[in-house]
Amino acid sequence: MPSSPKVFHTRTTPFRCFFFHSSALALACFLFGLAGFIFGFVALSRQSLASSSSSSSSSSSYSRRGPEFQPLSVSVAWDRGGGGGGGDIAAAEHPDSLGGGSRGRHKAMAFVGIQTGFASAGRRRALRKTWFPSDRQGLLRLEEATGLAFRFVIGKTNDKSKMAALRREVEEYDDFMLLDIEEEYSKLPYKTLAFFKAAYALFDSEFYVKADDDIYLRPDRLSLLLAKERSHTQTYIGCMKKGPVFTDPKLKWYEPLSYLLGNEYFLHAYGPIYAFFRMFSNEDVTIGAWMLAMNVNHENLHALCEPDCTQSSIAVWDIPKCSGLCHPEVKMLQLHQREICSGRSTSAADG
Repeated sequence: MPSSPKVFHTRTTPFRCFFFHSSALALACFLFGLAGFIFGFVALSRQSLASSSSSSSSSSSYSRRGPEFQPLSVSVAWDRGGGGGGGDIAAAEHPDSLGGGSRGRHKAMAFVGIQTGFASAGRRRALRKTWFPSDRQGLLRLEEATGLAFRFVIGKTNDKSKMAALRREVEEYDDFMLLDIEEEYSKLPYKTLAFFKAAYALFDSEFYVKADDDIYLRPDRLSLLLAKERSHTQTYIGCMKKGPVFTDPKLKWYEPLSYLLGNEYFLHAYGPIYAFFRMFSNEDVTIGAWMLAMNVNHENLHALCEPDCTQSSIAVWDIPKCSGLCHPEVKMLQLHQREICSGRSTSAADG
């Protein structure tokens, strides 16, 4: 017997309602996504503009001063890819553009590099309130009056905040030579060599002077000293000393290479300030000869290491208590207030 036909009863599906809700949801998602895209685009654009503005703020500040403006500060790096042995110097006007172009050698009777560090901002402030000019025009006037070109000399650090603070100080005062070497106490001999090499490459001078940032200096008297006629053409000037080599590792001035020096140091100048004459044509030969003290005239001048201001003092520092002025940020200002320290009328030290 044939089975009864199955009867299918159609059920009304709310298709229109479903379509309406789906379309509304899709539209809402589209609008939400579009809003997110626009918000993200605006945020990225602002970040890009802020970054661009930050990276170009220093250079744009220099450019606002006009095309004729020539910064006094210079960053120094070495092109180690050259075939000249010591490498060619590359100089830039700003620490952000290290190695961005060459400069001709600037002529001055002497170049004086004031050795400083990242922890010495207070010392630099004290110096700029005393004998060291606080603006580029003052530096230029001092150079014109004495024949001495002055710059603070500092290395680099991996601390981004310290480098940022240094860039701001360079921008404000424009009185630095920045070396491409780590600024660490243990690397001071390397910094000194890098300084003299850079100084020779950038300045055509008769004398190159290394001074610390914690001494009180009379630039006018230093100028008179360096301008003196000398019978010996190869001269090393400083407050000279010699003494036993420290072989005890517990002592502050322990010398690990004492076996190369013997029992006594050779005659050499105290570290806070000394000068040497440009002896040979090549800076590597000059520095090597200076380091080995080969056949140079040692000019011992105690006016470079006076413990107090006198009528003939050139550099004042607290010898032998400190290797410079004790509490230099305070002592520098105190000395400068005394007429015998800062007075204009001077007489050249006879040595």
